[in-house]
Amino acid sequence: MTILINHETTKQLKSPFDIERFGERLKTVNELFTFPNPNLGTIDKNLYYLLKYSKEIKFEQKYKFRPDYLSYDQYKTTVLWQLLMYVNNVFSTEDFNLQTVVIPSLDAIINIIQDLYPLPEPQELSSANW
Repeated sequence: MTILINHETTKQLKSPFDIERFGERLKTVNELFTFPNPNLGTIDKNLYYLLKYSKEIKFEQKYKFRPDYLSYDQYKTTVLWQLLMYVNNVFSTEDFNLQTVVIPSLDAIINIIQDLYPLPEPQELSSANW
């Protein structure tokens, strides 16, 4: 089956990692949105937690130089390819050719994201203009 971009975007919209789903979590008091810093600080801070809830599998050659393919096959999204490289101490896609690969559980990743972006406290509705 050929994967079309509309199928990929539909799956991406349902993904727990989609930035749009974090809209309310990223909104500031003045109703502006903030976006996560692209650094690896959160992953580094929670590295041992991720490793604790990981499995180690044999590396397949179809993933050679393609951590995004591995991310898609494991999590059904390509956005976690950098995380896979980081937890496996690989710092370049040209070096993504291993004997075994460590795969953090999706639940552990979601827990880290929820800790980083907690849901805001609900605010009481004071009035509505109809």
